Amino acid sequence: MKVSEFRRAVVEEFGSGYSAVLTRDTHLAELDGRTADEALAAGVPAGTVWLALCRFQDVPESRRHGRGLPEPQR
Repeated sequence: MKVSEFRRAVVEEFGSGYSAVLTRDTHLAELDGRTADEALAAGVPAGTVWLALCRFQDVPESRRHGRGLPEPQR
């Protein structure tokens, strides 16, 4: 997962208003107490951050994979 796909997935799952607050202010034990933004800046892979955020927010597994991917070109 690319960082751009991560950002898109967060907005798709949590909404545009809440996504920035969530990634900026939510400290995740699974990421050593860092926020999603801090973890990404530290070089943690975006897919790892996405899954940690999903587990923290109890996102069903069925909605964790494939989020954030761009629409296929026709």
